[in-house]
Amino acid sequence: MIRNIIIIFVFYSAAILPQFLGPKVSVQQLEFDFGDIGQDKLANHSFVISNSGDDVLIIKDVKASCGCTAAKPDKNELKPKESTKIAVSFNPKGRKGPQVKIITVSTNDPEKPKVLLTIKSNVIVSEKKDNKAGAMIYLPETQHDFGKVKEGEKIAYTFKLENKGSESLIVKNVKSSCGCTAAVVNNKTIEPNKSGSIKVEFDTKNRSGKNTKTVTIVSNDTNEPNKVITIFAEVIKK
Repeated sequence: MIRNIIIIFVFYSAAILPQFLGPKVSVQQLEFDFGDIGQDKLANHSFVISNSGDDVLIIKDVKASCGCTAAKPDKNELKPKESTKIAVSFNPKGRKGPQVKIITVSTNDPEKPKVLLTIKSNVIVSEKKDNKAGAMIYLPETQHDFGKVKEGEKIAYTFKLENKGSESLIVKNVKSSCGCTAAVVNNKTIEPNKSGSIKVEFDTKNRSGKNTKTVTIVSNDTNEPNKVITIFAEVIKK
């Protein structure tokens, strides 16, 4: 009777003990969603890895599914009941829309040698431009109507020119739509938050009726390198 009990106990122990012997990887959270993120900032999250076994758990390797994701554990060896963090960083630069990245954690857990961690996000591409980056040309007025003028008169109007950027604004060239129109910039280099002016002259000699002339300002503004000014006049013949 006692012998039978001992045999049953031995077989029972043999069946149960392997489930608890050795290292055992345990993860609190297998997936994390960053939600909507922009392209200009790294997204960071830490996953917690624990050893719920009774032997040392060794984190052999951590690999991300793409170069845009980096992952590194704080510790590579965990004693029983010990935990560590795996810091995951996702770089959304140059990406847009829904993103799913996988981090593979390889351990010496005989039952679960690989654990897959998942990060998700939706990269939002901002259509807004940083208007203050570089030079930024700004004119409070881009049009002027002289109204009715007599043929033969030389008329002029001065437009204000401002630099609302963070670097020096350089006026490279000024182009007129016809030889009857001339434009002169008082300062071809305008510092940030400073202003200058451009004087536009129109010679009405041999002109009649409604006239529309343009002047194009060519500058180092990366967003708007060609800024157009328009003047109007109704020339009355003598």
